[in-house]
Amino acid sequence: MMLLTLFIILFASAILGYKVISRVPPLLHTPLMSGMNALSGITLLGALAVYAASPPGARTAAAIALVLAMINVAGGFFVTERMLRMFKKENHIPKENSL
Repeated sequence: MMLLTLFIILFASAILGYKVISRVPPLLHTPLMSGMNALSGITLLGALAVYAASPPGARTAAAIALVLAMINVAGGFFVTERMLRMFKKENHIPKENSL
């Protein structure tokens, strides 16, 4: 019964997350991505704490969680940097002030 409850919560949160993200205007995606990178860093610290406190039999699962959290943080920074490059102008030549 508990496993079914966890799957229902997972399914409901996935639907809710999709609904919330689909309503975000494209202009706000980059600031939200940088905020999510900060939350991913907290997740990484949590995975590190779980790894340090886990018994030897559970270290493999904790190590996998740690690796996945690191991939999430690195991927988030790469995607944010790529999105920020989209907003930069290619050949930005400053105009001279002519009065």
